[in-house]
Amino acid sequence: MFCSRNPVYRDPVGAVPAGTRVHFKITLPRSLGCCGAHLIVRSGAGGREQDLGMFWCGMNGDAAEWWECHFTAAEPGVYFYNFKLETPPGPRRLKRGVGGTAVFDAGSRWQLTVYEKEFKTPEWLAGGVLYQIFPDRFFCSGQKKAGVPNDRRLHEKWEETPDWKPNEQGKITNSDYFGGDLAGIRKKLPYLKSLGVTCLYLNPIFEAHSNHRYNTADYTKIDPLLGDEEEFRALCGAAEKLGIRVLLDGVFNHTGSDSVYFNRQGRYPGPGAYQSRQSPYYPWYSFQQWPDQYDCWWGFPTLPNVNEGNPEYRRYICGENGIIRRWLRAGAAGWRLDVADELPDDFLDSLRAAAKEEKPDALIAGEVWEDASNKVAYGKRRRYLLGKQLDSVMNYPFRNAVLGFLTGGDAAASMETILSVLENYPPQVVCVLMNNIGTHDTERVLTILAGEPRRNNGREWQSGTHFTPEQRRRGLALLRCASLLQYTLPGVPCLYYGDEAGMEGYADPFNRAPFPWKQREEPLTDWYRALGRLRAKCACLKGGKFIPVSAAGDVLCYVRRGGGDTLLCAVNRAPEERRVVVSPEWGAAQPVFGTAPDSRGVLVLPPFGGAALYLQKSTGPKIKPHGADTLR
Repeated sequence: MFCSRNPVYRDPVGAVPAGTRVHFKITLPRSLGCCGAHLIVRSGAGGREQDLGMFWCGMNGDAAEWWECHFTAAEPGVYFYNFKLETPPGPRRLKRGVGGTAVFDAGSRWQLTVYEKEFKTPEWLAGGVLYQIFPDRFFCSGQKKAGVPNDRRLHEKWEETPDWKPNEQGKITNSDYFGGDLAGIRKKLPYLKSLGVTCLYLNPIFEAHSNHRYNTADYTKIDPLLGDEEEFRALCGAAEKLGIRVLLDGVFNHTGSDSVYFNRQGRYPGPGAYQSRQSPYYPWYSFQQWPDQYDCWWGFPTLPNVNEGNPEYRRYICGENGIIRRWLRAGAAGWRLDVADELPDDFLDSLRAAAKEEKPDALIAGEVWEDASNKVAYGKRRRYLLGKQLDSVMNYPFRNAVLGFLTGGDAAASMETILSVLENYPPQVVCVLMNNIGTHDTERVLTILAGEPRRNNGREWQSGTHFTPEQRRRGLALLRCASLLQYTLPGVPCLYYGDEAGMEGYADPFNRAPFPWKQREEPLTDWYRALGRLRAKCACLKGGKFIPVSAAGDVLCYVRRGGGDTLLCAVNRAPEERRVVVSPEWGAAQPVFGTAPDSRGVLVLPPFGGAALYLQKSTGPKIKPHGADTLR
């Protein structure tokens, strides 16, 4: 009766710019006796409904009929719609069922995302590869540092396990360090280039008194263990020569209590907000009873919340000489915003405006764990992706789809998650989505795929639980499957440091161990290099169409098409062979991973494996095959 993903019924499909005339068409059984049809559109902002009458426009065969109308959204926003039918027994509703199709009365409304006409995202990231680095744990250059506080404990050996036991006061302080630094990252740029990396995403690098550095102490200074501003500029300059940009992590919802601004520990000359109500920083914070009762992030007193509406704080971050512009001038290519759903809309508006005025192609990405197109946070529907805030988000829905499928979830449900994101997000956002399957906030992907489930087990259990040889073999095979999906789905793969080396580990701090430079899983690293080459040479991965082929049982299969190239990807999560039937055209395809289908179009997928087949344009580049057995 209707399908929101088929242009026969809705044209154009997907998100549209404001002012676009969208054509809606439904087909109804003649036996229904419909004498009137209406498109009911609700604005996501205020819930106001519009009732648009539909016109009868002819028969669809002998037993069905067509009704149609047009709708134009003049303003950007998220709109929801369904259809109201007038029938002899009474009114009926067509609502959203599985896969964007229609069902009677039950179900939900469809979504129509309408974005700003002039909305553009940075083209330089599309088709690339992101690489996320936890700076303390990537590589230590050995350079001596000045001004390092004496209350930090440095591990004697790089291979040690991060501290996980509480101190004598029963607290986790995150005050152990391994000494990874910016100079170390610069030394490893050739390695990163070999992986096809085009953008580094660095977890926080500003002065802070914990190894994760999400408790910022001074936004104007690089943490002394990492280096200084000169070293940061040198990193950005060296990376740029290799075609790699640097994305910074901005933590603007809260600061550290041990900071220039709050200064609860009295480390700085002050006065901070904790020390004096006359402090210039006092208005940044919200005290219930000064100085010890104040708003803080999720109840952690070490992370006092800031008031982003305070004019001085906003000027400090977003002003002409504010933090956003300062570090873009120093060489950064953009910002990833921590806990973006806790940043007010007007603050995000100001931040984007500052970044784009300083550097028009700066990337602004946000940490959002759900569908960012319709996210409701603190009772308000957010407008992250409508053109005045974010360019991209961390794509946790895709992560859930990929890992859910590979750990036994329903293949059709995973495909539905992917298609819903593609339907709801503006296409220019899709091109630069941060497709992560592991981050500093999640267990290592290898552990999720093949390890014992963590459940409610604590740190002691996590520290002592490791793979058996069989678990590791199985995990490495499934990781190849996961990364093949990650690198070929719409968006940009974001590789968490060490996943390509075969690192395992449960929750923090075990997912943040030092990079195993002396014990890398070399065949896996080579696999990731091959994926990087594929992205560099296959035009359809930059912004091509996504066409589902199969999502049933143990197989997920789809096609990417665009720029004269076509790529078919298929993954089998089962420990036995699986077969999928594909179009005859793939008999002439070049196998990049796996083998080509036989003359009948039967593609054989090995256990815990898959295939990637490439149809190139006549003048296109050759892609070196990686071998038929690499996915096993």
